[in-house]
Order: sequence, then C-alpha cells, then structure tokens
Amino acid sequence: MCNPRPKNIKLVLFDIGGVVVGSPIAGVHIYERQYGLPFNYLNVAITARGRQGAFQRLERSEIDLWTFYHQFGEELSATEQLNEWYTAYCKSRGFEMPKELPTGHRVDGRELFGIMMRQSTKPDEKVVKAIQRLRETKRFKIAALTNNFAPPTSMASSPSSPSSSRAPTLDEELQHLGLAKDVNFIRSLFDAYYESSVVGSRKPEAAFYEYALRDQGVNATETVFLDDIGPNLKAAQKMGIRTIRVELKSSVPALMELERHTGCRLIDEDVRQEEKGRTAKSAAKDTKL
Repeated sequence: MCNPRPKNIKLVLFDIGGVVVGSPIAGVHIYERQYGLPFNYLNVAITARGRQGAFQRLERSEIDLWTFYHQFGEELSATEQLNEWYTAYCKSRGFEMPKELPTGHRVDGRELFGIMMRQSTKPDEKVVKAIQRLRETKRFKIAALTNNFAPPTSMASSPSSPSSSRAPTLDEELQHLGLAKDVNFIRSLFDAYYESSVVGSRKPEAAFYEYALRDQGVNATETVFLDDIGPNLKAAQKMGIRTIRVELKSSVPALMELERHTGCRLIDEDVRQEEKGRTAKSAAKDTKL
C-alpha cells in the first residue's frame, strides 16, 4: 500500500552484495579471523589500492579471474604496505592499535575471494519482499547497480592458487565462487540490471551512476540509491542522488527510510516489531558498557 500523495522519486537503485544478498565484506572478516589477522586489515588494504587494485580492475573486466587470483594474493601479502595502511586507518578513526601487526603473512587470493563470493549468495528476504512490493505499485523503475565480475567460462591452464594442486574444472570453480546456484531469481527482481563488468566502470566512479540514470531517462534528484559502502553513497550524493545506507546488522532501518522516500509500506508489522526489540536490546547492552 502506498500513500496517494505523489513523491518525486522515479527510480529506486539497489546495490546487490550487502543489500539484496549477503555482503562479501563478511567473507573478508571470516578470512581475517581464520588466519588471525586484525579486524578489517584486509578490507582496508583492498580499498587503499584504489582504482588500479586487482579487485577494482576485475570488476571493470580489465583482467580475467585467473590473473586476478594471483595479483589479489600478491597485493594482500605486501605486509609492510598493509601495516602502514592499517596503522593510518586506526589512527584516523581513533581505534586502539593491535599489540602486534602481522609479519610475513601470505594471502591466497583464490581462497579469500571464494569465501567472499559464497557469503554474497543468500538473499535478504526482507529486501526481496520490499522490491517486489515496489514493483507491484508500478510507480517506480527498479534497477540494480552492482560492482561484479565476469564469471569464468573456461578452465584455468594451471593451478590458480597456492592451495590448489591442479587446475580446477569450470564446474568446480563456479561452485567455489558460489555461482553454481541459479542466479536468475535475483536478476528477475529488477527492470534493469547494471553490472560494472559489463559497463566497464564501477562504483564509486561517477560514470557508472551516470550510465544508469541516462539509460533510465531520469535525473539524479528523481533517484534513491541503497548501498552498504560509504564511498559509493558519497559519490551518489555528490550527483544529487538521494541515498540510504544499509547496515550489516539489519536491513530493516534502511527499508524504513525507503518507505519514507517512496510513501509505500514495504515492511510487515511483525518485522517492524522485531526490529524495535533488536534495537532496544542493543541500546541496553551499550548502556551497560
């Protein structure tokens, strides 16, 4: 059900990983815990590499997956550089530094990326239901704006990581990446699906947002965008796009904000009450601390 009062929103843009499905960042944290690395140590490094990092280049289809595995692992194994970035990150946010920083660690690019991708395959049912309800109103254009990579279409010619004794088959690699499952359902939720690996630019590059707006025939001010990454949202804000940040703990607060932008009821009452309970418990815990 929607408010009859018209809203100045024509396009709702959704990020995929961390919004519609699980976040690959959660996979990074799993890998960090598994190998005793400080929290956010690798995530900081991935971001710090900037436009020319292996991860960023993969998402623009500038390198293939097999090349990426090698470069990704090498970049994240540059301990001295990573320690500098992580020290600066902690100081800038006032975080307490770990007693000891890593020395001589080696990151297996294929192993890490596989964990990241498998974490981003499970749909958030609350977000899925909200998208479906928005489409049912026929008031809005609903599109995805995702940083992704082109899945492999052929086998590797040699072992793709230090942990592999042989080159994986194509089916094995797709399963390793969590791509063996049917992904058509997620795509079917949207009127349009914009992929960095196809367009050749990625968030937070302005060209990627501009491409989607131009293709949909809308202005930035007529658009609301949901993402879980701060720099992606800031880039959209600079263009005049309204933004909503989706938190890792719960997507419900973001969906409540989306209700205010669209004038549509997107959340069931039981979910609303459950979120109130979660928030109250969290506040009580913080008070005790």
